[in-house]
Amino acid sequence: MNIKLIGKPKTIISNPNSRHGYFAWPTVSLLQDGKIAVGASGFRFEHICPFGKAVISYSFDGGETYTLPAPVIDTPLDDRDAGLCTFGEKGLIFTSFNNSAEMQRQHNKENEYVQSYINTITQEDEEKYLGSLFRISHDCGITFGEIHHSPVTSPHGPTELKNGTVLWAGNNFYNYNDGIEIVSLNTQNGETEFVGKITTDDESVILNEPYLIELPDGKLLCHIRGENDSMFTVFQSFSEDKGKTWSAPEMLLDETGGAPPHLIQLRSGVLLCTYGRRKLPYGIMAMFSTDNGKSWEKDIPIYKNYASDDIGYPSTIELDDGTLITVFYATDGEDKPCKIMQQKWKIV
Repeated sequence: MNIKLIGKPKTIISNPNSRHGYFAWPTVSLLQDGKIAVGASGFRFEHICPFGKAVISYSFDGGETYTLPAPVIDTPLDDRDAGLCTFGEKGLIFTSFNNSAEMQRQHNKENEYVQSYINTITQEDEEKYLGSLFRISHDCGITFGEIHHSPVTSPHGPTELKNGTVLWAGNNFYNYNDGIEIVSLNTQNGETEFVGKITTDDESVILNEPYLIELPDGKLLCHIRGENDSMFTVFQSFSEDKGKTWSAPEMLLDETGGAPPHLIQLRSGVLLCTYGRRKLPYGIMAMFSTDNGKSWEKDIPIYKNYASDDIGYPSTIELDDGTLITVFYATDGEDKPCKIMQQKWKIV
């Protein structure tokens, strides 16, 4: 399958003139009212630091311009990956997660600037905010409700099925390496209920950072980051009973092919998975399936970068004219903070 890039990759969220200029782990979503939303973690000092805020930015002109990022989840802890899920006529779920103050303290032992902030975080802060968090909007992201806690976490958040059910595939926040859990989410009160689990018999492989979609025949398809000391790749699994049971995860790429994945089914019926590659040349890649995931055309480059392997977490939307917008994070150089970028492209 051939693709055509439309213009050059463009920076859409950054803060280059501040020490809090690092942005990463975005998700893009086309909202019900036609505007584009991009969630990300930003206003950070670096990849691991306690200053992260989970922010949102909007485009009202098809991705040509974006609003300045505004915080949606801004706890005293490090608010990381920002996921987005539309539901119903005007609903939007915004997700994030964070790390403990002690984890941040140990990672930044030699940084007095970071340590001074961590010292302000109280036990009450952690009891209230530590975990996988989400907020729900019922007006296309104009306002958001209270912060809820989820048992699972994933970079790009939940998915709405055709019957209105919202399913969230993710790792259990407090038992992260124990496979992938699927929960249903009540969009009115924020409550969750366990549905099923994806596991592997290979104890050397850690499954994490999944994303699922529903196929036209009602099956669910989940793509998952699989890793160990020598592996960083994408696995896939199917469910024929709305997430209760799953097939054994199958590795799609070579062991260092890239991850984590994001899935979308285009109006043509083609399945598109985008993922980040962290081996030279670093980049954002795509794979396509025309048979609902039975086979894939793999490793089609959307963006290349030789500056840093701190890159990835792409997600993609399709506009009315068939234009695809893939949003991801990258940096121009190891001495520059990461930022949120997008590339427009088409299948030709």
